[in-house]
Amino acid sequence: MIENLPPCPKCSCEYTYEMNALVVCPECGHEWVPAEGSTDSGVPAMGVPPAEGWGRVVKDSVGNVLQDGDSVVVVKALKVKGSPSGIKAGTKVRNIRLVDGVDGHDIDCKIDGFGAMQLKSTVVKKA
Repeated sequence: MIENLPPCPKCSCEYTYEMNALVVCPECGHEWVPAEGSTDSGVPAMGVPPAEGWGRVVKDSVGNVLQDGDSVVVVKALKVKGSPSGIKAGTKVRNIRLVDGVDGHDIDCKIDGFGAMQLKSTVVKKA
């Protein structure tokens, strides 16, 4: 944990906080990875892994590499617990976020009409 967090690069707010490997601004909502610097113990700041060994690659159902902020299209109909209708094939999802999810759910997103969801990369195609 960093004692002195950097101010927000967008709005210069000094009340930033840590969320996993990101620093978040509560005023404007901007999220960023701080510049990689080492602490006195030699461990990278913010728990960010060193450059070597970093680089988990997430691919969609047809082999395209996905990145944070991409738009994807659902390629097969999905059932959703508690919903009479599921997510239809062809539903476009914007601004995805790659996460280390549970049970292979490695995409965090918001779907219109359903809200926040986690999806598997094997059921989406890059738009």
